[in-house]
Amino acid sequence: MTHPANLPATGFLRLRSILAPAGPIPVSKSTWWAGVRDGRFPKPTKLGSRITVWRVEDIRALIETGAL
Repeated sequence: MTHPANLPATGFLRLRSILAPAGPIPVSKSTWWAGVRDGRFPKPTKLGSRITVWRVEDIRALIETGAL
């Protein structure tokens, strides 16, 4: 699992870098997407038809507020 301090300062993250076991957020994909729909988790950015990313700043803010 990646520690939040190991996240880059700026940029974008793919879902596999956000969710456990590789990422710092310990939820399943279905829970993550339900949280995105509900507004608990940050909205993604589409870079292409098959590329969805999240801003590192948004993920850091989520971790720091402890809204998991």
